[in-house]
Amino acid sequence: NLEDIAAPRSFEIETRLKEELTIPVFHDDQHGTAIVVGGALINALKLVNKKIDEVKVVINGAGAAGTSIAKHLMLLGVKNLIICDKFGIIDKDTVYENPHHNELGKITNPNNEKGLLKDALINADVFIGVSAANVVSKDMVRSMKDPFVFAMANPTPEIMPDVAKEAGARIIGTG
Repeated sequence: NLEDIAAPRSFEIETRLKEELTIPVFHDDQHGTAIVVGGALINALKLVNKKIDEVKVVINGAGAAGTSIAKHLMLLGVKNLIICDKFGIIDKDTVYENPHHNELGKITNPNNEKGLLKDALINADVFIGVSAANVVSKDMVRSMKDPFVFAMANPTPEIMPDVAKEAGARIIGTG
């Protein structure tokens, strides 16, 4: 069990351990978070009668947790998933310094959207935050459709639950 190792080093350590060990390797920040978010999304979708392959999901945070959440949700059936880092939407046309961002650009963002987090959230169904405090505004939540807001930055989330609710979030989760 790996704990509190930041990306990109966490990916390197995990890969090497998987190559050298004959036991499973579990990184709590990656796999644990992805599993919990997947369960929360499945349950939230049931409550509002949405289908996993029809929702637009936006993840803010392209580190260990965000990357694993993205990959896990795509395995669960999410087709339209956009991941953002602090500079905005990760796309397939940009060459990033971080090789993991280049991989994310190839496997996410099927419509090759460009812009900032606020642009990605327009008409999105789901926001998943594993990034930084107070980066989502009421207006950003209002631009979503019947939104789920899973704002999980700790100790202060991307948007406070009461503020997300005031902006019209239908389902809210925090870290």
